Amino acid sequence: MKKHLALTAAGLVLAGTAGCGGSAPSASEQVKIMVGGIDKVIYLPAKLSEQLGTFTQEGLNVQLLTEPAGAQAENVMLSGDVHGVVGFYDHSVDLQAKGKCVKSVVQFADVPGEVEIVAADKADAITGPQDFAGKKLGITSPGSSTDFLTQYLAVKHGVAPESYTRVKAGAGATFISAIENGGIDAGMTTDPTAAQLVTTGKGKVFIDMRTKEGTRAALGGLYPASSLYMTCEWVDGHKEIAQKLANAFVRTLRWINAHSAQEIADKMPAEFKGADETLYVKAVNDSKGMFTDDGIMPEDGPKNVLEVLSAFSPDVKAKKDQIDLSKTFTTEFTSKVPQS
Repeated sequence: MKKHLALTAAGLVLAGTAGCGGSAPSASEQVKIMVGGIDKVIYLPAKLSEQLGTFTQEGLNVQLLTEPAGAQAENVMLSGDVHGVVGFYDHSVDLQAKGKCVKSVVQFADVPGEVEIVAADKADAITGPQDFAGKKLGITSPGSSTDFLTQYLAVKHGVAPESYTRVKAGAGATFISAIENGGIDAGMTTDPTAAQLVTTGKGKVFIDMRTKEGTRAALGGLYPASSLYMTCEWVDGHKEIAQKLANAFVRTLRWINAHSAQEIADKMPAEFKGADETLYVKAVNDSKGMFTDDGIMPEDGPKNVLEVLSAFSPDVKAKKDQIDLSKTFTTEFTSKVPQS
C-alpha cells in the first residue's frame, strides 16, 4: 500500500482481526476505503462524510485513501488491502465478466459526472466522437471508467479502436498539462479539472455527462457511476458494518441535496479548493445534480451499463448473457437507512 496516500481517519475504532476477509470484526480494525481520486467532485461524498462526521455518528473509524484512477483502486481492494472502493459501478459488471463478485453497496450518482473536453485550439476539428480518428484522447488510466466510456463513444460513432490513441493523462494538473502541451487533443475528465480548463479558456466541453439529459444523449440511458463498491464476500460477512456505512453515506447524500454549492465547499478542506475557491464552488455547482438523495440504484441503470460495456469490451461481450446484474449491486442496506 502506498503509505503516502493515506489521509486522515474519522471517528471511533471499528473492529476486525481478519483484515479484509469475511470474519467477525474485532476492536482493532479500521474500515479502509480507497477513493479513485479523492479530490474529484464525482467522489465528493467520501471526504464530505468525514467532514460532516457521519462516519463518527455511526461509530465507524473510516480511513480514506486515494489512488488517481478507479482501475488502480479496484486492484488494491481485490488484493485485500482495503475493504471497499469509492469508484464507478461499471467495475462491478466488468469484474463479474472476469469471474469476480463485487457489488455497489451505496450508489452515489446515476450519471458519470464526466465530460469530454477538447483543447481550445482544436475545437473546430473535434466536435464529437465521430472526429476521434487520428486523435490522441486522454483517459485517467487503462481500464478506468474514463477508458470504458471513451471506447464506447468511439464504437458508437463508428470509429475503429486502432484509429485513435488513448493516452494516460490522469486528472487535475497532469490532465491540464497534457491539454496545454499537446500531449492529448481531447480527453475525458471531471470537475474541478473541467471547470479550470473552461474558465481559463484552454478547453471546451463537447460531451457533458454531468446531467441526466447529457448522459442519455451520449450513452442512450442513465449510467450509474460513483458508488461505494465492495467484494460480495466482505459484504455478506459484515452486514452490520455495511449498514452503518450506508447510513453514513446516505445522510451525506441527503445533506448535499439540501445545501448549496457554496455551503458544500465551505465544509471541504482548503487543499481541495485550491487557490481559487470561486472556481471550486462552480465545479461543485456544475456537478452536484448528479448525486442521488437515497443511494439506491436506478432501475434501468445496470442494464444500460452492461449494454455500454458489451459494445467494446471483449470480456463483457463474451459473458453478456451470463452476467447476473442482481449480483453487481444491492439495495439491502440503503433501503433500511433511517429517515432522520
